Amino acid sequence: MGAESITSGAAVSAPTADRPGEDRSGEQELGEAHARALGEYEEHLRWERHRSPRTIAAYLGDLADLMRHAQRRGRESPEQITLEDLRDWLAGHDGAARTSSARRASAARGFFRWAQREGLVPVDPSVRLQSPKRPRSLPPVLSAAQVEAVIAHLREPERARSDAADAAAAESGASAGPGSEGSEPPAARTRRLRTLAVVEVLYSTGARIAELAGLDLGDISWERRTLTLTGKGNRQRTVPLGAPAVAALRAWLEQGRPRWAGAHPEGSAASAVFLGPRGGRADPRQLREDINAALTRATDTGVTGAHVFRHSAATHLVDGGADIRAVQELLGHASLATTQIYTHVSVQRLADTYRGAHPRA
Repeated sequence: MGAESITSGAAVSAPTADRPGEDRSGEQELGEAHARALGEYEEHLRWERHRSPRTIAAYLGDLADLMRHAQRRGRESPEQITLEDLRDWLAGHDGAARTSSARRASAARGFFRWAQREGLVPVDPSVRLQSPKRPRSLPPVLSAAQVEAVIAHLREPERARSDAADAAAAESGASAGPGSEGSEPPAARTRRLRTLAVVEVLYSTGARIAELAGLDLGDISWERRTLTLTGKGNRQRTVPLGAPAVAALRAWLEQGRPRWAGAHPEGSAASAVFLGPRGGRADPRQLREDINAALTRATDTGVTGAHVFRHSAATHLVDGGADIRAVQELLGHASLATTQIYTHVSVQRLADTYRGAHPRA
């Protein structure tokens, strides 16, 4: 992906996003006009729309697939692509999930809107393009007790190990000895403190994991007990921090972060709140893996993913009577419709409780 993979003046292979079940061998190369347009659109997505690398890769993969399809129908440039070409392209993916078809149609519409504004195409052929509506699926949510179980697991592993050692020693008639099994390796403790702080802040603020990975020390206001988060489209918002999240964040910054900061005393990571073992800014993927491990050990729900704490925070706020627009602002949603799914989650939870408890449900 990127400008490196798209060059004007020659037939090239455009960047593509690999997807399960797709055979990418022997792909048709894009002609000059298609490749140049795709390269310019990539720059637009990156620098003007501030899309994430993952989103850009997905859009470019879909658009490159469209342009190859158009080339097979004799269309040598984007301006030659018609509504019929778009419909035929989507029909060729009839076996795909509705979400995939909707994403492809959305990618095409976004590209042609931009191309018409830039004068690359005289008319937008996607205006009348229809795609299946994405099915509305309710996000997974933890109960308040399950969230507490994860936090307790991260807060007191020493006590759990010590209790287990004492029990084993009692069975064998021996003494476990002071700290023999209850001691925690420094590296493990540092990682645990980081995960605890991340989970507490995720649940307290409803933040996205990428927003926490990008958090800088200057984004914390201890006096006001708030964080300034930078979300999608580089939009910033200030969110409140609960007392447990403040305590976990302080513990990480005072007891955990210095251990890893020493490995990288200078450079861009010096301002990062969450670091990795080598002192650089924490990778969101590693943060997710640590969260998944904690979820697996502390609950039997089978639910994984850092986003579950964002969903849970929003749902618990709605359950508690929070105004939906306040929840929208907390989550950084551009549209209220996106936030309203949490009202559906609350209704579904109420219905499940009713069916399980009412004698005539």
